[in-house]
Amino acid sequence: MRSAEVQRNTLETQVRVKLDLDGRGSSRIATGVGFFDHMLDQVARHGMIDLEISASGDLHIDAHHTVEDVGIAFGQALAAAIGDKKGVCRYGHAYVPLDEALTRVVVDLSGRPGLVFSLPFVRATIGDFDVDLVREFFQGLVNHAGVTLHIDAIRGDNAHHQAETAFKAFGRALRMAVEVDPRAAGIPSTKGSL
Repeated sequence: MRSAEVQRNTLETQVRVKLDLDGRGSSRIATGVGFFDHMLDQVARHGMIDLEISASGDLHIDAHHTVEDVGIAFGQALAAAIGDKKGVCRYGHAYVPLDEALTRVVVDLSGRPGLVFSLPFVRATIGDFDVDLVREFFQGLVNHAGVTLHIDAIRGDNAHHQAETAFKAFGRALRMAVEVDPRAAGIPSTKGSL
């Protein structure tokens, strides 16, 4: 079973992430940050990952610690669920449009954390959600999952659409990368390890 559960408890947040890479896209998400919950649901549905996330944090300050710590815990759970990476496709990519917005996401289960984030939002907030937190989530995720992730906005005039295409494309790219390749017998690397 390619699933994992992680709990992260700090003085700022309490986070629980449970995921199943071979799921059907179901989700139960409650972080206290409505727009973020909506984005995480996109990852589950488009990534065909069963995802449970609960978080409570110092939202009276702002959403930064909650969003970042969910990213960290998500990354840790992803790394645990993938395991030694034998037989996975390793690479995944997706282009996702939403009306005028179009975003490309490419992921490599490389074992090396790296984020290239080129998503210049057209405004600073979506409702009361600070768009800087999108990068914080993905940075926490890649640092703790050990993946290389490129997120590139190709176009977009609506910040909600920009964010949503990024999360949907991430889900689809991740789905492709973690798929089991029936022709691959071992680690998908000439080094023999990832």
